[in-house]
Amino acid sequence: MTLPAEVREKLAELELELSEGDITQKGYEKKRGKLLAPYIPQIQGVDPSLQIDNRIQASSQAVHPGSKHNKSRAPNTRDERFRSDLHTEAVQAALAKYKERKMPMPSKRRSVLVQSSVEACTPPDTSSASEDEGSLRRQGRLATSTPYQGHGHPAVEHWFNRVIQGSSTSSSASSTSSHPGGRSVTTTNTTAHAALNANAAATVLADLMAHTQLDNHSAAPPDVTGLLERSSRHTERPQVASVRGVSRGYNHHTTVMETADGVPVNSRVSSKIQQLLNTLKRPKRPPLREFFVDDFEELLDVQEPDPNQPKPEGQQMSPLEGDHLGLVNKWPPSLPAALQRWGTTQPKSPCLTALDNAGKPVYTLTYGKLWTRSQKLAYTLLNKLSTRNEPLLMPGDRVALVFPNNDPVMFMVAFYGCLLAELVPVPIEVPLTRKDAGSQQIGFLLGSCGVTLALTTDACQKGLPKAQTGEVATFKGWPRLLWFVTDGKHVVKPPKDWHPPIREASNDIAYIEYKTSKEGSTMGITVSHSAMLAHCHALTQACCYTEAETITNVLDFKREAGLWHGVLTSVMNRMHVISIPYSLMKVNPLSWIQKVHTYKARVAVVKSRDMHWSLLAQRDQRDISLSSLRMLIVADGANPWSISSCDAFLNVFQARGLRPEVICPCASSSEAMTVAIRRPPEMGVPPPGKAVLSMGGLSHSVIRVDTEEKLSVLTVQDVGQVMPGAVVCVVRVEGTPYLCQTDEVGEICVSSGSTGVAYYGLPGMTKNVFETIPVMSSGVPISDRPFTRTSLLGFVGPDNLVFVVGKMDGLMVVSGRRHNADDVVATALAVEPMKFVYRGRIAVFSVSVLHDERIVVVAEQRPDASEEDSFQWMSRVLQAIDSIHQVGVYCLALVPANTLPKAPLGGIHISETKQRFLEGALHPCNVLMCPHTCVTNLPKPRQKQPEVGPASMIVGNLVAGKRIAQACGRDVAQLEDNDQARKFLYIQDVLQWRAQATPDHPLFLVLNAKGTVASTASCLQLHKRAERVAAALMGRLNTGDHVALVYPPGIDLIATFYGCLYAGCVPVTVRPPHPQNLATTLPTVKMIVEVSKSVCILTTQAIMKLLKSKEAAAAVDIKSWPMVLDTDDLPRKKSPQMYKPPTPEMLAYLDFSVSTTGILAGVKMSHAATSALCRSIKLQCELYPSRQIAICLDPYCGLGFALWCLCSVYSGHQSILVPPLELESNASLWLAAVSQYKVRVTFCSYSVMEMCTKGLGSQTEALRLRNVNLSCVRTCMVVAEERPRIALTQSFSKIFKDLGLSPRAVSTTFGCRVNVAICLQGTAGPDPTTVYVDMRALRHDRVRLVERGSPHSLPLMESGKILPGVKVIIANTETKGPLGDSHLGEVWVSSPHNATGYYTVYGEEALHADHFNTKLSFGDTQTMWARTGYLGFLRRTELTDASGERHDALYVVGSLDETLELRGMRYHPIDIETSVIRSHKSIAECAVFTWTNLLVVVVELEGSEQEALDLVALVTNVVLEEHYLIVGVVVVVDPGVIPINSRGEKQRMHLRDGFLADQLDPIYVAYNM
Repeated sequence: MTLPAEVREKLAELELELSEGDITQKGYEKKRGKLLAPYIPQIQGVDPSLQIDNRIQASSQAVHPGSKHNKSRAPNTRDERFRSDLHTEAVQAALAKYKERKMPMPSKRRSVLVQSSVEACTPPDTSSASEDEGSLRRQGRLATSTPYQGHGHPAVEHWFNRVIQGSSTSSSASSTSSHPGGRSVTTTNTTAHAALNANAAATVLADLMAHTQLDNHSAAPPDVTGLLERSSRHTERPQVASVRGVSRGYNHHTTVMETADGVPVNSRVSSKIQQLLNTLKRPKRPPLREFFVDDFEELLDVQEPDPNQPKPEGQQMSPLEGDHLGLVNKWPPSLPAALQRWGTTQPKSPCLTALDNAGKPVYTLTYGKLWTRSQKLAYTLLNKLSTRNEPLLMPGDRVALVFPNNDPVMFMVAFYGCLLAELVPVPIEVPLTRKDAGSQQIGFLLGSCGVTLALTTDACQKGLPKAQTGEVATFKGWPRLLWFVTDGKHVVKPPKDWHPPIREASNDIAYIEYKTSKEGSTMGITVSHSAMLAHCHALTQACCYTEAETITNVLDFKREAGLWHGVLTSVMNRMHVISIPYSLMKVNPLSWIQKVHTYKARVAVVKSRDMHWSLLAQRDQRDISLSSLRMLIVADGANPWSISSCDAFLNVFQARGLRPEVICPCASSSEAMTVAIRRPPEMGVPPPGKAVLSMGGLSHSVIRVDTEEKLSVLTVQDVGQVMPGAVVCVVRVEGTPYLCQTDEVGEICVSSGSTGVAYYGLPGMTKNVFETIPVMSSGVPISDRPFTRTSLLGFVGPDNLVFVVGKMDGLMVVSGRRHNADDVVATALAVEPMKFVYRGRIAVFSVSVLHDERIVVVAEQRPDASEEDSFQWMSRVLQAIDSIHQVGVYCLALVPANTLPKAPLGGIHISETKQRFLEGALHPCNVLMCPHTCVTNLPKPRQKQPEVGPASMIVGNLVAGKRIAQACGRDVAQLEDNDQARKFLYIQDVLQWRAQATPDHPLFLVLNAKGTVASTASCLQLHKRAERVAAALMGRLNTGDHVALVYPPGIDLIATFYGCLYAGCVPVTVRPPHPQNLATTLPTVKMIVEVSKSVCILTTQAIMKLLKSKEAAAAVDIKSWPMVLDTDDLPRKKSPQMYKPPTPEMLAYLDFSVSTTGILAGVKMSHAATSALCRSIKLQCELYPSRQIAICLDPYCGLGFALWCLCSVYSGHQSILVPPLELESNASLWLAAVSQYKVRVTFCSYSVMEMCTKGLGSQTEALRLRNVNLSCVRTCMVVAEERPRIALTQSFSKIFKDLGLSPRAVSTTFGCRVNVAICLQGTAGPDPTTVYVDMRALRHDRVRLVERGSPHSLPLMESGKILPGVKVIIANTETKGPLGDSHLGEVWVSSPHNATGYYTVYGEEALHADHFNTKLSFGDTQTMWARTGYLGFLRRTELTDASGERHDALYVVGSLDETLELRGMRYHPIDIETSVIRSHKSIAECAVFTWTNLLVVVVELEGSEQEALDLVALVTNVVLEEHYLIVGVVVVVDPGVIPINSRGEKQRMHLRDGFLADQLDPIYVAYNM
């Protein structure tokens, strides 16, 4: 059997690479094997790639969930936070289910890497392969351990085959294979070509995508024509790294792959995109229901509830009552009364012991001391602080307590001092900087509480940020505060006769506790004296507190459980509190256990984290005993990870005297205080409960005990019984608070005397939360007592135990299913916490994008994590969350260690993190977006409807009931004017006539950058110079030869143009190459010269040298230039006789231009068309010899060329020529010239306008002082071949209004290849109009006019008036039939100055004759039209034009070639780009294009490279929200990378080619999944 030619060719290339040492022997064999695989007969059912290399089989079998996961853990890996063996195993099993497939890794420029780890540059040592549990191991890792000696590079094989440790340096260098089974092969360049392991357990998302909720919404897979069969046979190719700082000098023969569009593509980018497509190709979702798409509204798909989803089936629950609050003898009537009692009867009794950071007791506060010091403070606050003899504070005023977490003694004195003075303490965190996370909201709370005084300690006050005056600085958003230091020397002893008022507990406010909501706003929860007392009573009864017990408290004593147990209830019962500061826990996580042992504490109050940390540190402690504990209160027992901490803690410390029944989880919230707590064993309570619940059920708020599916379960422990004296019920979360059924999850509500009372100053929210009336299914309230919502989600289980499965704050409702942020955190941490996430710091929240919540996961990565580790971890987290929660993650971001905003006790400030994410201020170092997976509510792709047939459409001049959209300029024939030039058929005859008739009349004046006249030409001078050129050409060339004119903008160009016409040659104007940028500009010159078949190049001496220079030789083949003549010193001789063309239809000149789609197109302009064009412009702009016009345009093609070289000669006016290049060194040159010469008509390009707006925006005052006055300008026209850029023209008008520019003066022109001047505002006629159209309708090729400012509205400005002699019609692009008024279609034009055809189109041969001579399929089928290739519409306005008719306005929407067909709709790149540029202040410019149905967005970043990754999510969000499109690839590049042509239009196709050929040197490339 013979092999196909292309395979033989590739084999030959491989041989060559091997012989030149570009590839290792092993790599060669593997690639050769891959190439031949399809042609080797297959063993049954085995993939051919596996036969060739059997080792892959061993490596790709994933570990079974059953395999052992508990190897010994490394000592002191402190970061493993909340491990549950059960959860970790579930996660590992879930990951093992995914087969071995790959997804593209984002590529990143070196400078953006956070750090370059050592592992990046050397093959990692095998022994470090992850041996700890939490990762999958492969059997037989060391397949080859002997270094292969061939080309002197390290042993790469085991390095590649290592499973979990990622093994590449910067990802931008990693080339990736698009073949699912293949392993990557290194090249000799060992620095960077490692690839993500294809066959290892790292294998990433691609497959996940196949299994996930993926919806491409179209049955057809993305169009990857021409790529598929190739990429499956092509294996990895050696790639040269495109990382700055990596040598590119390797001599690789990189095979170049062609894309479907015939664009040569560098394989690295393309193979990544190919992988991305592979991940997107297998939708798992059932197809969407068909539904009718209304004409204009694209309906977002509404998720219908799944008929099979679980529904609650139990009875309606009945409210659950706690025990009665027992009556206690001698129970004090209020908390201050209790303090008075113990302070006077037991003054020596210890109340509170404070520890320093070494764990040494610093001070023990006795009850006597607490009583006397609080009295002193109370007296001082009430009597010694005054303003203008008025006391500063009155009873009931609020006072801020600002105390650090390591000073509980001062806090306790201040708190009780306030209570004794009947002031309301508001404890808050110590502000560390002017702009702490969330500090502004705290300021808002203080302001709304009317706080004017802050109490603090001396040490704390010294540490606060200070203003210049030495005062404490005012923090952002805070009210003005007086700071009072409560240390001894500032307080005075009260006189003997002064006693604080000790009253019975009333309903007045006792204190205010702050709470931060999910959105980040801070509320103050007011607690009354009676509630404070009742809560102490209830806690005392529930926990069996007795007098003088010892209790250790690790929690924050300012709020929640730390305050309730450690400051309030303790005083009620004269207990001794050992307060363990957070700073000590950080240094010594065992400190609390040591203190329990030392003080023989009976109770300890901790969080799961404290138990977890102590576990990791307990090895070295032998002699501690926890046998004294009767209660270990776990304050966050409601968290999903608390159960694993409790279990693990018990496992270790049971041997040290900890009894299992001592562990008492509790559930509480700031609003309801303690909701439920497990009772101590002596109370004879039922045994603790555990529930293994199905995650799937929970997401529908249904409780299902899970048996089969062991992967996606949540194991929860009970939080004990309801508090004494309380009634608890569970109600539906949304809507009316109906009671839940017994097997339904809802929000727990409490009614008791011991909950908070209100949110201070927020009556509306208070009513919702503190005064809820639960109702039965019949609608009857269950009682007349109001209930308080606890914000805890849960249910009541067997034995009346309360179970909590989540919090309202962490609730994320995605497509109607509920997920809990804490559960997702637990899953992410179980992936491989110790290896990767720094200290377990993960934030999970949801953001709203396109009418649904989307999950975002942000984690801090360890400082030493490599790129590969990060990517691998991210991929596995996505798989795990998908598998366990059945929900897609929208965005996964990694930030450097210690950069997430911190909450006061070291946790993550979630709302601030979310805020930063949405503002683009998070600065991640890695991002993975998966919009394809989780955005499932996009509108249905549009199906094109068959058009109505012609017969029913056309009746006279109506189309389907509307006027046919056609319009024309004034009729040239009827305009009689004294146009002398009309009698000449040829433009060169006009010049000769003017040289005789008005020899000294000035025609041209060229300005240089200084604003001085560089050169001028009168009619005679121009004629003489042209004659010399003609004389030089006549001997050398034949008539009809094409001559390339390569000149800088100036009179030489104009003179040689006419010289060519005199000699009978056809001139082709070509922009000269840029001496600093020969590599890109010279090939274009060469291409035009070759394509135009020029036999000679005329130029200046300087450019001639350049064309033949050494530098030029590097860019093009300089030996193949045609004859080059320099015209600098031509002899003065007349040509023998002028050439007279036989007919005006003869070719006059060729006009070459590169279109925005990157196609070089030359059009043929006949003599007749040239004269007609000049006449038309003359009439429109009223040009006469007495006029002056200023032109700031490039003179090489289109209307710019006509205005420079043709119009002055035809009409005789003087042209002031300003070369746009000169504006780079003097931005005000053009406007100054306009002002100096009092020009009425001027032309410029968008690039010139942009230079003026950006460069002169702030200098209008300086220009005015230089007497720049623009009031003379009647029309300033922007020469363009695109939709008018309204924003730019408006800001230009606005900025220069101060210099007298009339707002009506600025307008645009429109031309294209088939006709360089279709519209031009001119001097007469109505002002240009602007309409607003619906952008969504536009996507469906419809025009729907809307009001300004309505949603999705897009302003379109008329492109100028249609020129005399020009007729325009709007035609349907498919049927070629005429369309009605205000319908979108292709603009067709008929005019005497149409070009006569393409000379050749380089790059796209399909554009042919029908562009220039086409006819309508019905209606007026006789007229010949040229197709412009632009979409637009005509609209009859109320205005009248010069002839008294109603004026028809032409609106150009955009080039057809540029439009993107996505999801059956037509998008104009500029609309998407406008949205993207608006999304972040650092985006300077943006360009979009598609590649194989993926939308690629390239953004230029103005700002630090740290911001690069912030843009990925913002760009994806805005395009989804505004255009209903999913971005496939986001590329962040440096400013100036997006190429633009001389008209200032973006060259998107060049950009696309550059991207695919990997030439952009991007800062970051993100492949959205």
